[in-house]
Amino acid sequence: MVRVPLTAEEHERGQRLGEVLRAARGPRSMTSVAAAVGMSPETLRKIETGRVPTPAFFTVIALCAELGLGLDDLAAHCAGPDPASSRSA
Repeated sequence: MVRVPLTAEEHERGQRLGEVLRAARGPRSMTSVAAAVGMSPETLRKIETGRVPTPAFFTVIALCAELGLGLDDLAAHCAGPDPASSRSA
């Protein structure tokens, strides 16, 4: 099976995902959050920096639960600007 390359929009959404997760982590160390959800700090670093723009669903769920971040809030932050609102400006 060939994996279709990600679009620029998908990369941008992954960047926003990482930014939101990094902000939610606050002063906690990357190592402590990664250990709490059962992943390596390197994987968390890649997600936070956007190098892994499409992490697995259950990885995102585990991070949100650990960071006290609701999925609705995360989705709203990752959706990006509304194209309709930028046209009306």
